[in-house]
Amino acid sequence: MSVPRKLYELPPLPYSYEALEPYISREQLRVHYEIHHKAYVDGANRILQMMDDSRRENKPFDVKAALKVLSFNIGGHLLHSIYWNSMTPPSKGGGKPGGRLGDKVVEDFGSFERFKQEFTEAALTVEGSGWAALTYCRQTGRLIVMHVEKHNNNVYPMFPILLVVDVFEHAYYIDYKNDRRKYLENWWNVVNWRFAEERYEKLLT
Repeated sequence: MSVPRKLYELPPLPYSYEALEPYISREQLRVHYEIHHKAYVDGANRILQMMDDSRRENKPFDVKAALKVLSFNIGGHLLHSIYWNSMTPPSKGGGKPGGRLGDKVVEDFGSFERFKQEFTEAALTVEGSGWAALTYCRQTGRLIVMHVEKHNNNVYPMFPILLVVDVFEHAYYIDYKNDRRKYLENWWNVVNWRFAEERYEKLLT
């Protein structure tokens, strides 16, 4: 008898649904997490289970289609898992990064204000749905802003993500309708720099 193989799981939120108010409402966060993030977890698991069943029964499946759907759903799951931790209650969030990450932002972008401008512009100009991420390139030692379309296009392979913002409309449509700019303006009030700083420090050790 074969042992069931491990599948993806929806991670717990690091705070309560109302923790990000007034910038992200309880209902917005609940719907985003319970419906949208869960859909990516379930979607990835369905493909994995289909692949397992097909291989066990030695039956063919559409590899191209399966891998495309799998990439989309795994990307959505992993990016959302980072996104929840990229935010924190307003009493702890916002401001500027400290420590070596704060120094590195100034070194690479010229100032925090310049970084914030470029990151916001990246998030605003994602074509359709996607993400903006602050990443680190080990080969050049640079912080680089990554423009992600959907969950899996324009991704820089092997670039660890320090911080990410979701600009799918499902991240803000309840609170901000289609006003992505207003959502991003308020998102900076809940950004979790401690999370980003910890991720950066791990890269340097």
